[in-house]
Amino acid sequence: MPDLLPYRTLVWLDYRLAAVFAIGVPLVLMVWAAVRQERAMLRLLGIFWKVASLLLITVLLLTDNRPLGYGLAVLAHVLVVVSVWFWVDLNEELADLPPWRPLPFAVRSWRWGLSVYGVLGAALSASALDCLRGGISRAVCRVWLEAPDDLHGGAASAFAFVFGGRWTGAIAAFVGYVALVAYAVGLLQWLLVRLPKQGRVAGGF
Repeated sequence: MPDLLPYRTLVWLDYRLAAVFAIGVPLVLMVWAAVRQERAMLRLLGIFWKVASLLLITVLLLTDNRPLGYGLAVLAHVLVVVSVWFWVDLNEELADLPPWRPLPFAVRSWRWGLSVYGVLGAALSASALDCLRGGISRAVCRVWLEAPDDLHGGAASAFAFVFGGRWTGAIAAFVGYVALVAYAVGLLQWLLVRLPKQGRVAGGF
C-alpha cells in the first residue's frame, strides 16, 4: 500500500539500526576493550549483551507471527537503554577515564547513540501494540514481520546446510519461548534478590 511506504521505511530502518547499535558496534567495542583490558567497559558490554538478548527473542517470536513479539519489542528497547546507564559503579569508572582517549570516547558515543535509537525505536514499536490483540492480519502488523521473515529464510538455509534439517517458524517460536522463560527467571531473580542487596552496583549481574 502506498500510504504504508513511509512506515515500512521506518520499520526497516529500525531493524538496520538495531543491527548497528545492538550487534555491530558493541561487538567491535568488546573486542577493542578486551585487547586494551578495560574491565569497566567489558562489564558494561557484558551486561548489555545479556539484556539485549531480548531483541533476539523478539525476532524469534515474530518469525512465527506470535503477537507477544510486538509487546516485547517495546520492552526490549527500553531495557537496553536502561542497561547501559543504570549502574552507579560503572558510570563512575567510565567517567574517570580520560575523555580524549579513543576507546572511552567511542563507548560514550555508542551509549548516547544507542539511547537515542532505543527511545525512538520504543516509540515506533509502540505504534504496533494493537497487534497484540490478534491483529496480525493488518497491514501495519505485517510490516513488522518482513525483516524477521527475511532473516528466517537465511537462517533456514544455513541450518539445512549445516545440520541437514529444517528450521521452521514453529521451531523458532519454540526456541524464543524457552529463551523468554529463562530471561524472565533471570530478570526476576535479579529484581527480587540481587537488586535489594546490591542496589545499582553491577556486581554479579
